[in-house]
Amino acid sequence: MKIAVEGCMHGELDKVYDTMRRLEEAEGIKIDLLICCGDFQAVRNESDLQCVNVKPKFRTMNTFWKYYSGEAVAPYPTIFIGGNHEASNYLWELYYGGWAAPNIYFLGVAGVVKFGNIRIGGLSGIHKRHSYYTGHHERPPYSESTKISAYHVRHYDVLKLMHVKEPLDIFMSHDWPLGITEYGNWQKLIQQKDGFREEVNKRTLGSEPAAKLLNTLKPPYWFSAHLHCRFPAIIQHGEDGPTTKFLALDKCIPGRNFLQVLDIPSNPGPYEIQYDEEWLAITRRFNSLFPVTQMQFRMNTELDIHDDRQWVRSKLNARGAKPFDFVQTAPPFNPSHPDYNPPIVVHCRNPQTESFLQFLELPYLLDSSNHGGVGGNASSSQAAARPLDDNAIEPPDEVEDDEDDE
Repeated sequence: MKIAVEGCMHGELDKVYDTMRRLEEAEGIKIDLLICCGDFQAVRNESDLQCVNVKPKFRTMNTFWKYYSGEAVAPYPTIFIGGNHEASNYLWELYYGGWAAPNIYFLGVAGVVKFGNIRIGGLSGIHKRHSYYTGHHERPPYSESTKISAYHVRHYDVLKLMHVKEPLDIFMSHDWPLGITEYGNWQKLIQQKDGFREEVNKRTLGSEPAAKLLNTLKPPYWFSAHLHCRFPAIIQHGEDGPTTKFLALDKCIPGRNFLQVLDIPSNPGPYEIQYDEEWLAITRRFNSLFPVTQMQFRMNTELDIHDDRQWVRSKLNARGAKPFDFVQTAPPFNPSHPDYNPPIVVHCRNPQTESFLQFLELPYLLDSSNHGGVGGNASSSQAAARPLDDNAIEPPDEVEDDEDDE
């Protein structure tokens, strides 16, 4: 299976797909799948654009709206995770994953799917310590503060991924795992990006939760983006353990290393995106603990998903593993009639998400204002929820390494 990996998309779908077509023609190959490591910017219209955390001068529609509206169709199956420059309102509709447009699948805030027999997992967002143990309290319409914190990685989602026991083939995170520079040519990295020198030397560059996932999941391949440069590394897990090939890629602009095509051993096609049985069982088991307020959520207990696994298997055998169909939930951008005064965004229940939760027989919590911090079935022996200590809140730290990183 030939898989193209792209760094930060920034809404430039036309350019990435055109690059892939030219590469196929030049190399005489056929690419089966595109995966994107965040900053995808699934912006459907002008209202979505107001929910993206970028400076106003960088707010442009780019080309995702064409694929959302049906004007264009993605020529390759595409799977993406979220970064720190996203239309967070739209991705929140698809928290559990789903079609952002026909043939373009959002993996969810955390998620695992199968493409053929290849298991692909991912974690959206970037790590910020002051947000990590809070619940998902952000709801559209966003304040300037919640527009930023909406894409911060949460302990709850990392914990779900820590429960994945069966081998993954590929994992994606937007920011790099903490300490990854020790396994590659960090000297060359700081020559190219001198601004990283202090963080590399102090071992503070990257995400600690991503590092924990890397050491637990040990996938053969791990891909990241965010820092807008190419960086390969090879991690040996223990003296005789498996290895992980890590690759970070740049963003889609001329002259940058933003795309890499890899051959991944797999069964013959045809290939299609399908739900993953183990991940659905984890999702079902954890949903009663879903933290939906700013209350802190911490949990150390490992949950047993055996019964949920059997239940999910029965449901998948009856229905099949194909995701629910794409449904438009907002009017797409019309370049002939731009909206200079877009309406304020409010939460929309996406029919895909509603169907997914009905399939798993779970309540819809994405518009919840439950002040308990977690679902009503949470056990005090499993989860601790307490009010957030204001003294523990750090100011937002969203300064990029240079202007073009926006």
